[in-house]
Amino acid sequence: MAIVGYAPGVYDMFHIGHLNILRRAREHCDHLIAGVVEDDVVTRIKGRPPVVPHEERMDVVRALDLVDEVVSDWSSDKFEMWQQLRYDILFKGDDWKGTEKGTRLERLLGEVGAQVHYFPYTASTSSTDLRRLLEGMS
Repeated sequence: MAIVGYAPGVYDMFHIGHLNILRRAREHCDHLIAGVVEDDVVTRIKGRPPVVPHEERMDVVRALDLVDEVVSDWSSDKFEMWQQLRYDILFKGDDWKGTEKGTRLERLLGEVGAQVHYFPYTASTSSTDLRRLLEGMS
């Protein structure tokens, strides 16, 4: 039976951290779905919209051979996305590990036979840092 992995993310200003997560996720599943978080969800969570619009972020991720499928991620609750996609493994950066949100997700996914797999967060590059740099230039 094929293992379905899900790697949700904003994927704003696509950079090496995003690529690292998708490369690592690809190694742990047979079918990799990337969820690109919708603009309104990003705005609600981060208090500002992404720099790159949703459809363009979807196109960038879709162009990667690492990814088998790209979906629009419409919820900040990744268990709701499990209900739609029925993935076996959720891939997240380890900045979620040990948080209330991460622990809740591990419990809920465990109840349905799925799991969370954490990867090291790429501290050297982040979309937040890139955004600050761009804002400082204007």
